[in-house]
Amino acid sequence: MAAQDNADGPTLLVIGDSISAAYGLDLEQGWVALLERRLAQRALSWTVVNASISGDTSGGGRQRLPALLAKHQPDIVVIELGGNDGLRGFPVARLQQNLTAMTEQAQQMGAEVLLLAMEIPPNFGRRYTDMFRASFSAVATETGALTSPFILKGIATVPGQMQADGIHPTANAQPRLLSNVWSALEPLVNRREAGL
Repeated sequence: MAAQDNADGPTLLVIGDSISAAYGLDLEQGWVALLERRLAQRALSWTVVNASISGDTSGGGRQRLPALLAKHQPDIVVIELGGNDGLRGFPVARLQQNLTAMTEQAQQMGAEVLLLAMEIPPNFGRRYTDMFRASFSAVATETGALTSPFILKGIATVPGQMQADGIHPTANAQPRLLSNVWSALEPLVNRREAGL
């Protein structure tokens, strides 16, 4: 998804990892490309910037975000990060700090923020898994951002919806990913389109 200058409509920035970078698929099959097509059907012409990088962490996203905000001046920022932090056992406090900093940076630039909630396997024990899960809602409470349902809800444990690695969703699962995101994103889109 190329970032295009679009003076006539708002901009939506997605900063994420392999889930949003359509790992193992053509980029046009991914949920972000499906989102771009959905937004194109609406009255205003949205520019969608997919700044997702496979393997990225919340720390990497935090480093990349200021330049992205300055370049694209987004109206909405969707943050899909944290899964790689959890899979690597990074401290949850660091994840929460990074997500909070990213959210506040975007808000200071006038953007609405949607955090896409992630969950991880219980490899590091229940306490870590529970703390990881709670971090997204904690950041939302602290900053006033919105959160989505678990982005892989109805996908992660469904046969045929995940690639052979068990981590990345298939092309067939992408519309469900979009549905999970859209339930939380649509109110932000509607608010921006109404000029609120």
